[in-house]
Amino acid sequence: MKSVIICDMEGIIENLNKDAEKLFGYTNSELIGKKRVSIFSEGEIVLQNVLIWLKKANEEGSYETKTKFIKKDGTVFSAKIKVTPNFSNGKNNPQTGYCGITELIEEKVSIPISFSTKIIKGVAITRAGFGSASILPVLAVASYFAGKGDYLYSTTSLLLTLAGILTLQLFSNLYNDYFDVKDGTDGLNEEYFNVGLNDKFLQGAQISGGSRAIELGLTTLKKTKSLGRIMLGISFFSVILILVLSYYNTESVENLKSISIIALLGGFFGYFYTAPPLRLVSRNGLGELTIFLAFGPLLTLGTGYAISNETITYLSNEFINLFLLGVPVGLLTTNILFINQFPDYKSDKLAAKTNLVVLFGKKASRWIYLLFLIATFSFMYFFADILNKNILYFSYTVYYVSNGLLFLIGMLIFKHIFKNYNSRALIKSNINTIYFQMIFTIIYILLLNPFYTNF
Repeated sequence: MKSVIICDMEGIIENLNKDAEKLFGYTNSELIGKKRVSIFSEGEIVLQNVLIWLKKANEEGSYETKTKFIKKDGTVFSAKIKVTPNFSNGKNNPQTGYCGITELIEEKVSIPISFSTKIIKGVAITRAGFGSASILPVLAVASYFAGKGDYLYSTTSLLLTLAGILTLQLFSNLYNDYFDVKDGTDGLNEEYFNVGLNDKFLQGAQISGGSRAIELGLTTLKKTKSLGRIMLGISFFSVILILVLSYYNTESVENLKSISIIALLGGFFGYFYTAPPLRLVSRNGLGELTIFLAFGPLLTLGTGYAISNETITYLSNEFINLFLLGVPVGLLTTNILFINQFPDYKSDKLAAKTNLVVLFGKKASRWIYLLFLIATFSFMYFFADILNKNILYFSYTVYYVSNGLLFLIGMLIFKHIFKNYNSRALIKSNINTIYFQMIFTIIYILLLNPFYTNF
């Protein structure tokens, strides 16, 4: 018996023979265009080995190995598999996917799972790899204070804030997965994007449709919820330490009140983003507004209060500046969420998850992405004078040239979205939107503390 399964570059099953149906226990209609080949392997094996198999098959023309597979009924069996890359009308044309030929063997195969794979497993479950969306804006606030003068913020408070914000984001990620799996949203999603081999640095990352960790068997619904509680506990403990240190640094309770309010708002948004009864993600754009505030103005304002060595008065110039600091990063982070809703459109619509893409449709939503992009750089243009009044060594030339180049890059990403909004090729824009937000924020950090212009 030789099972033959053909999949595309993302692992979506395109064809299989009768032996594959017999070996794995699925019918043709259950798999083709709906499931990915990862359904046949244990999650840790997928993380540790599958991308390596595909790379070797690409490099050598084919790759053979022994492994363990899982049948539909949960039975684990040993097998020999040969993976071969497929091409469109010959090897000189673009690669279209892979062919896997599997044979049952009597030998008992053991697949040792390395320590590094267990770390990657933790990253996959929590989606910690996307922690830059919360970490970089925190560093931008520190850079702003450093650009203004010396000794304006506490380094210890900054480190505690980074820990608290990151664990709060992980709490939110885990609970988002928990509720999306529990209410069936992720179960309906067959068109989600996985980076696979499409990018060297984000290789294998899940960029839409949740982490898929529960579906892959990397964890369970119960464990996801428990880990979320642990992350929330760490974040809460970090906030307590930040409050104590803030009082020690400022000898005032004013900052403490604001830190507490903003931390509670962050936890509220993180939980009710997908949790009933509010389920903000399903309320006609409230989900996008939540992401903008949580990863933008509220994040930078809360960070400012947390790390400042001075008391910040409500609606003072410093209060307003810290709030405004988060506007561009909030908009670009919202665009990451927004573009990731495109591949999830069908399942989100079925699950009544009425985000902006479901509300307006994919074709019209292209212009919303552009609107967020234009809003970001329009804001940066008008923000220049405010920064010039506050930042030592501020350079209009460096500022405008940097933002001009970034806007052009953003427009190139939009051009790709405009052409590929309804195809799997859109994944390049999803990947590039993530990188764009990261690169923008790193340059933003450098612009907020332009010490280098004084040399």
